[in-house]
Amino acid sequence: MTDTMRSHGEPARGPSAAAAAVTTGGANALMRLTDPPMRAVQRLIGAARMPYVFLLPNLVFFGLFVFLPIGINIVFSVTGGTALFPAERPYVGAEHYARLLDCGSYLEAASCREDLFWRGVGNTLTFTVFQMVAMVLFSLITALVLNRPIRGRGFFRAVYFFPVLLSPVVVALIWKWILQRDGLLNAVLTTAGGEKILFFVDPGWAMFWSVFVSVWAHMGFYTLILLAGLQAIPRDVYEAAEMDGTRPWRVFHRITLPLLWPNLLVVLVLVLIRSVQVFDEVFVLTGGGPGTATMMVVQYIYTTAFANQVQNFGLAGAASVLLGVVLFVLTLIQLFLTRRRAS
Repeated sequence: MTDTMRSHGEPARGPSAAAAAVTTGGANALMRLTDPPMRAVQRLIGAARMPYVFLLPNLVFFGLFVFLPIGINIVFSVTGGTALFPAERPYVGAEHYARLLDCGSYLEAASCREDLFWRGVGNTLTFTVFQMVAMVLFSLITALVLNRPIRGRGFFRAVYFFPVLLSPVVVALIWKWILQRDGLLNAVLTTAGGEKILFFVDPGWAMFWSVFVSVWAHMGFYTLILLAGLQAIPRDVYEAAEMDGTRPWRVFHRITLPLLWPNLLVVLVLVLIRSVQVFDEVFVLTGGGPGTATMMVVQYIYTTAFANQVQNFGLAGAASVLLGVVLFVLTLIQLFLTRRRAS
């Protein structure tokens, strides 16, 4: 039969072609089913309003899982008691906000009524500063190296991006296994004749490894953004600079950095926002310890609302609203700087 079809000039159809035909037929059938109701909706509301019909599922999802929780959180922040349902909670106004902001000196957490909150703020600021510097520096260096015609460039690009695909909890568990008292790193040190180092007992080491693990886990994502920016720079600019005998450092300072600035700005703001709301990696890695040396603001919110014996949803809600305001301001700064740079 196949030979007969070929003899008449009709090509044979393999399994893949048959599967493609079935898929196309199913898609066409689905389009025929959805076409009449969509045309009816278009006649009812007009063609200009049809985009809202396609946006409606996302808007419903966003409203249920973003806007509604934000509204409930604000309600909790101005109500008191231990009841879970908002209708059963008495209104207390700004009492929780006043409690969080009641400080003798904002630079001394011990002088604040909620000292754990301000310790979390201080730790978050420390974490944010060190992580931003390390993340941007190492991401930029890695992007510059991977943008060069080195051997195995595709392999190294995949290797640097691989940690981004891992869950933050998995990343933290891996490094906790490496860094714990009887972990892999201490095993190597003792085999080499050294002594064990208690990384999670010393506050300085705990903060250092918290920053290191976060940079290791997310650097590939920001490297990818910077690498895309580097590849968008026209090669003619570098060729002209090379013909003029411009030194490499001057090329980097005068050409690469200015043209890479939009991508660098995006990286700076994204790193800043992520650093402010860090929780899962540090919590799994150190548990906020030793003591409260690595307890971040989000961990304070989680502990206050869920982990304490007396769950204070109102105080946790107020702290999360303050954190949300900070993130909102950071987002506005990003938009302002981006538009200013574009203009």
